[in-house]
Amino acid sequence: LVSETLSRVIQRPDELSEFCAIYWKEARQPLSAQVKKGLAAAFGKFNEYSLSKYDRDGRVKLRDVLFLCHAKPKDKEEDELWKRLIDGKLAVPDTWEVSLSGGNDISKKDKWERLLKENKLGALALLRNLRNMEQENVDMSLVKTALQEIKTERVLPFRFIAAAQHAPQLEPELEAGMLKCLAIHEKLPGKTVLMVDISGSMDSQLSDRSQMRRFDAACGLAMLLREICDDVEIFSFSYSEVRVPPRRGFALRDAIVNSQEMDGTYLGRSISSVMNSVSGIDRIIVITDEQSHDRVPDPVCKAAYMVNVASYKNGIGYGAWTHIDGWSEAIIAYIQNLELSTNEQ
Repeated sequence: LVSETLSRVIQRPDELSEFCAIYWKEARQPLSAQVKKGLAAAFGKFNEYSLSKYDRDGRVKLRDVLFLCHAKPKDKEEDELWKRLIDGKLAVPDTWEVSLSGGNDISKKDKWERLLKENKLGALALLRNLRNMEQENVDMSLVKTALQEIKTERVLPFRFIAAAQHAPQLEPELEAGMLKCLAIHEKLPGKTVLMVDISGSMDSQLSDRSQMRRFDAACGLAMLLREICDDVEIFSFSYSEVRVPPRRGFALRDAIVNSQEMDGTYLGRSISSVMNSVSGIDRIIVITDEQSHDRVPDPVCKAAYMVNVASYKNGIGYGAWTHIDGWSEAIIAYIQNLELSTNEQ
């Protein structure tokens, strides 16, 4: 079971080295037979390109792992590949980092366009470099095609939202990728009330090192929850609450933005009003920075979550509220797992 799980979990060659580094973090000890078997099986998943791309000079090198797990090549071709790994003679991988750092007369624009045409950009590299490609005047039709064909299996939904911050002209393609990414997620059953804080304090940056505002993070999380919830009613709140049409993707962000002025925060009054006007609520999720002029009441529904995108030391959502700090898609998984475990009790 250990060997099968390890072989299945390891998806990139550098994870072979990372696993051993973690295994030996406290004290170096022999690898168990099952661990060796799992590492050996995982080695057979990788070709020369991926081995070369992730063959790094860390505390544990790929060749070290190969020696330790005693992997046996399945054929002559794999045997020769592993010998090149051991001897440090793997072919240089044609990655975007290698291509752009190469000292030649080819412009960065031409290099980006070649990588796009040859499908040499992975999903994360593509999303992270949209601004760079725009600055080099790369043909946007190539970029759009790449986004339309992007493989979303291992991409977190918030990556698309972050990318849209730097390349708003590509929002339609990024939105399609995000929705495709979310389509595989399990739904939150029942009726959810989603409340998004758009008070003045939400206009502040998440941190000194981030260009994203608290409001941007809140809208991003609202966009994700809109897709995950079976039945959802959405409200913005500031001085008062305003019902927002449950649009999809970036259209929901725009609807929240335009719903009312950024003013003071009367969260308690807004929650009371919503709970009195909406019936059959199974859960309520409030996305806020937890600054309010009034007291927050206990929820009338069984599941209630106060999601703080600012992470102040002292918040307002405690007691009957489940308090969550952060703003990533991990919050959705946390809520799903928490409710599943609660229902099983």
